[in-house]
Formats: sequence, structure tokens, C-alpha cells
Amino acid sequence: MRVVQLLPTLSFGDAIGNDTIALKGVISEMGYDTDIYAENIDKRLPEGIAQKADKLRDLKKDDVLIYHKSTGTDLTFKIDNYKCRRIMVYHNVTPPEFFRPYNTAATQLTELGYKGVEYLRDKIDYVLAVSAYNRSELVKMGYTCPMDIRPILIKFDDYRQTPDEATIKKYSDGKKNLVFVGRIAPNKKQENVIRAFYCYKKLNPESRLILVGSSKGMENYYERLQKYANALGIGDDVIFPGHIKFSEILAYYRLADAFVCMSEHEGFCVPLVEAMFFDVPVIAYDTSAISDTLGGSGVLLDNNDPVFAAAVIDRVLTDEKLRESIIEGQRRRLEDFSYERIKATFEKELTDFINGKKA
Repeated sequence: MRVVQLLPTLSFGDAIGNDTIALKGVISEMGYDTDIYAENIDKRLPEGIAQKADKLRDLKKDDVLIYHKSTGTDLTFKIDNYKCRRIMVYHNVTPPEFFRPYNTAATQLTELGYKGVEYLRDKIDYVLAVSAYNRSELVKMGYTCPMDIRPILIKFDDYRQTPDEATIKKYSDGKKNLVFVGRIAPNKKQENVIRAFYCYKKLNPESRLILVGSSKGMENYYERLQKYANALGIGDDVIFPGHIKFSEILAYYRLADAFVCMSEHEGFCVPLVEAMFFDVPVIAYDTSAISDTLGGSGVLLDNNDPVFAAAVIDRVLTDEKLRESIIEGQRRRLEDFSYERIKATFEKELTDFINGKKA
């Protein structure tokens, strides 16, 4: 029996790509013939890690196709051509409204993404949603097939690598470092993190904000963020490292005094879990899948008022007992995302599906 994965793009270093590659290892360990197929394969990935999508042929009716859905692609509308059993891993699609003022191509891509999710409604046998929020979105869209939750599989050993020493030295100057990690994109609402930082800086002038993430494809939004920070008079203390090496990302987590997330749309948000791993207290606006991922840990904000957010940040960074309590709660929550635990969840879900227990 073959159990194969299919997705439009297998990227280097992103959450979905890492999840797909990790699942390939698990499926292989389970004894199934497996591979990854993608229309676009990042050249930075090891040779042979995946094959081109057009090479996926001859699937039998008892084979299993696992399709990762997160964006718009014509590939979605070819799923019915694969006459086998079908699982969709739903990572969520960002609503196009976020992109409309900044990027026409991204808007059209996400519009196509939603059309694809609707198209698959009666063509998928089983869904693995990476969060309860994602599952609820599919229920609203009329999905009636069996659905379970399977968080993203994260190889935490990767985070134990040596962080970039130059970055740590540069920003270890006594200032409080507020950090957010995530691509520069309108749904991430980096402008609201900047607003909160502007208010926090009035409470603690010796502080900076580091917004880690690539702005590729969102240059208009990135330029607007820069202008906004400059207009507020805090441009020198709002750092945009851009597209950086993994060791530098690790360094920023090591430097972080708090992780501040004001995102308005997340299907899971791996950086929340990464912050937990590095014992960085998380302060996040309660939207989409944020509360699912935090699972009662961190600090959830019920509104995005910057004055309120700044006051919470200041309390977390000045009340040592509170900080310790938050970190302890995050450590407990982190156990839920252990590689072995999520691996076991996936193994059971896949085995039950193959054995007909998810009909």
C-alpha cells in the first residue's frame, strides 16, 4: 500500500514544508511505501526529498493520498483524478480581505484557495485539521466527513542548534527585546505590534521591537510598516531583520524578553510554540487559532488596544513571579506538542483511517 503526500509547494524552512517532511519519516517508519509530490520543490531542500506532482500516477483504490491545503492552486481541482482514499490536512487559507490593499496576486491566490476548499467538500474522505479553529471553519463550510485534530509535527531538536553569536552580541545591550516572528503580512498585523510597542516604550524607553520575517511579496505592506514606525518616532528601535538564517532566528528567540503577537488570522501559529520552547512569555491577541495553540498558557488579550497591551507587557516584564508562572504554564503546554506525542496521534489517526474506523 502507498501512502503519499501532495501539496503545491514544498518550501524550505516553513511550517507546512517541515510538517510534510516530518510526516514522510513517520509514514515510512510505519512500513508504508511513501513519498512527497509537489508542483514546486525548493532547491535548498535535499535532493530526492520529493518528486514533481506530475509524476504521481497509478494510485490504487486502497492507497492513501494526503493532501495539504493552505493556499490557492489548480492542483486542488485535480484531486478527483486520483482514484484512491483521500485525506486532507487543513492548515487554513488566509482570507483574501487582508491582502486586497497590498497585493492583487495574493488576493487572487487566496480567493482561489477558498474556492478549492469548497470544491473539496464532497471529495475528501477524512480531514486532519491542525487546530480546532480550522475544523470549525470546515464545519461552517459544510464539511460532513470525519474530522480530527492533529497539530503540526515539530522537530524540536532543530531548535537546540547554536544560535548566531553576532546577533546575540549586537542586541545584548540591556534593552528589553520584544519579538514577533512571522512573515511580514497584513493578517499578522505587525502594525498593531508596533502600536503596542509605541505605548510600551513610554513605560520603558530602554526597549526595542524586533519583527522577524520575510517581506517577499508584501513589499507595499512592509514599506507602510516602516513609514508608520518612523512617523511614531520609534523607527530606530523597530528592527526588521528580513529573510535571515535559521541560526539568526534562534538568536532572536534567545534574546526575546517577550513574544508579542497581534495577528488576526492563524491556522496554528508555530512561532507561539517556538516561543514556549525558548521560555519566552507569550502575550497574544485572542483571534483565530491562537487560543487553541496556547491551550490556556501564555497571556491572551481580549482586545487589541495598544495601551492595554503595553500595560500587560510591562507587568509581565516587571513581575518576576508572574513571569515565572507564565513560563511554567507554557512548559506544561509544550509537552502537548512533543514530537513523540504528535507522532503517536498521527499514527493512530492514519491507522484507524486505513482500517476503516473513520468512515
